[in-house]
Amino acid sequence: MPLTREMVLATLKTINDPVSGKDIHAAGVIRALNVENGSVRFVMEINPSQAKLYEPIRQEAEELVRALEGCDTVSVVLTAHEDKKPPDLKPNKRPEPKGPERIPGVAHVIAVASGKGGVGKSTVSANLACALAAQGKKVGLLDADVYGPSQPRMLGVSGRPSSPDGKIILPLRNHGVTMMSLGLMTNEDQAVVWRGPMLMGALQQMLLQVQWGALDVLIVDLPPGTGDVQLSLAQKTHLSGAVIVSTPQDVALLDARKGIDMFRQLNTPLLGMIENMSTHICSNCGHEEHIFGHGGVANEAKKLGIPLLAEIPLSLDVRIGADGGVPIVVGKPDSVQAKAFHQIAEQLIEKVRL
Repeated sequence: MPLTREMVLATLKTINDPVSGKDIHAAGVIRALNVENGSVRFVMEINPSQAKLYEPIRQEAEELVRALEGCDTVSVVLTAHEDKKPPDLKPNKRPEPKGPERIPGVAHVIAVASGKGGVGKSTVSANLACALAAQGKKVGLLDADVYGPSQPRMLGVSGRPSSPDGKIILPLRNHGVTMMSLGLMTNEDQAVVWRGPMLMGALQQMLLQVQWGALDVLIVDLPPGTGDVQLSLAQKTHLSGAVIVSTPQDVALLDARKGIDMFRQLNTPLLGMIENMSTHICSNCGHEEHIFGHGGVANEAKKLGIPLLAEIPLSLDVRIGADGGVPIVVGKPDSVQAKAFHQIAEQLIEKVRL
């Protein structure tokens, strides 16, 4: 059985924290946990004056994790901190208007958008990023859905990003994708109650103050609709193009048209449309049923002169993978859904010359 992040966390929760009396996970000592292909890496963030106290704890954690079935290598590092908080993404004043800027080291930026919520845009973003990474591209994923950040859960990333100087933010990484999300800066059940200027300031900082490194492409998972975040991204960043996600029913397509019109007004290239939840095939009898209708996105794309990139079938495995932090492209690469995401990735590679 392959080693999972949940297995590692369950083991770490058996170790008591010598200061708080809680387990070391509940005490917030464990940071940047990464489990990939039998390799486990994480840091234990402690007060520098307590290094001797925590060294035996570090050794115990390393030994217990190494003993887990499927674990090949373990790297556990003690990191001293001085109670430095992550950089505050709330700007003190309204950002001054600037023209489009290129993100240092990032060759292309592709926005994934939808007219309405609930069409699977974030799931598409996560799987598309993993598909591009599987095809050898250096990929970043920015979760710009500030009111409902879901990429930390979908990519199986936890812990707070560090900032060595209080300005530059170091993103986290899993499944070959470098990821940044406001969800990493807040508690999972904490609401983000911000007005437009705060959103624009936070977006600009996550774009330009995150140390993305050298990327072939940065996928930006946008919130639904046509609001401040979409406008700020298109005005402040050189976009290589946008991908529109919709389900087949008329209600979703009505809002998708508004998203398409917005990008056209902003002179952003439209790379194509994706019909998500296109059809359902019964796992027992093989019967195919078009629960939300069929062909709506294909007809809309043809009418608007936009390519149809793929029709992705509805599947329980997609939901399970997203909730478990292992997108279906990674967890079941031979599935119909994973092949559809790889098909989309191949088309984008050709369209923007990745």
